[in-house]
Amino acid sequence: MSLMYIGFAVLAAWWIIFIVIALMHKQMPVFYFLGALFIMWVAIEILLIMSSPEFAISLFVVPFLILIQMMRVIPEYQRGVLFRLGRMQKMVLPGFNLILPFGIDILRKVDMRTFTIDVSKQEVITRDNVTVIVDAVVYFNVFDPVLAVVKVADYTKSTSLLAQTILRSVLGQHELDDMLAKRAELGQILQKLLDEATDPWGIKVSAVEIKAVELAETMKRAIARQAEAERERRAKVIAAEGELQSSEKLAQAADVLARSPSSLQLRYLQTLTEIAVEKNSTIIFPLPMEFLKAVTKLVNLEEK
Repeated sequence: MSLMYIGFAVLAAWWIIFIVIALMHKQMPVFYFLGALFIMWVAIEILLIMSSPEFAISLFVVPFLILIQMMRVIPEYQRGVLFRLGRMQKMVLPGFNLILPFGIDILRKVDMRTFTIDVSKQEVITRDNVTVIVDAVVYFNVFDPVLAVVKVADYTKSTSLLAQTILRSVLGQHELDDMLAKRAELGQILQKLLDEATDPWGIKVSAVEIKAVELAETMKRAIARQAEAERERRAKVIAAEGELQSSEKLAQAADVLARSPSSLQLRYLQTLTEIAVEKNSTIIFPLPMEFLKAVTKLVNLEEK
């Protein structure tokens, strides 16, 4: 008999602790529910202990059936959305919480951490009619758990499908060169549009990154030929500019040498020192230009 009273006292104390927790959390419906059930259970137990102790022991399972259903623990990275009889009540904060049992209260937990969606590869036709396959990643998190639960059935799937649609729509308005050269700018445009579209769902899109842009093999070869032609054009332009600068410098040098004939002789001698290196059999005899002119005149006179 004494063990029965001890068990009754332990269960009653456990029930009272739950009542105090509900009062501390200001969960008044739970407080009233637990208080009413506690009074009924205590009254029935006292009557049964006095009249039928065997049946009173069987009612010790009632606190377990009721109180265990009411316990909910929410981690720090989650928030809870409480529905009572189908109507949304409030957002439940992390920690130990109590809800009404028997399906009266339904608690939906929402993860507040950043999600990463690998958007499936999309075939996009650019503005200049080039078919490309684009692969992107979307980063988002929930900033309003109530909207994420009430306004959309599956916010992760809905965000992924919406990202695919916006990705095809936006990239289809740009040419291939812009898509390849301005990935960061296009990512910001996609992030802004996607964030505005998911804001009514309580979703904050923090970034959209275009991972890869795949081209057909024929387009890759065409781009390679274009790049090769561009490099050849630049090489020819650079060579022509070099010839132009060289001719200008040679003209300036010729003007300087023409003003001082003796400097031309010195240039001949300098050229000899450069050519007459060790083990070189080449011999050059410089002739003055005046001598050649005189010879040319004699030849012309003899022909006449």
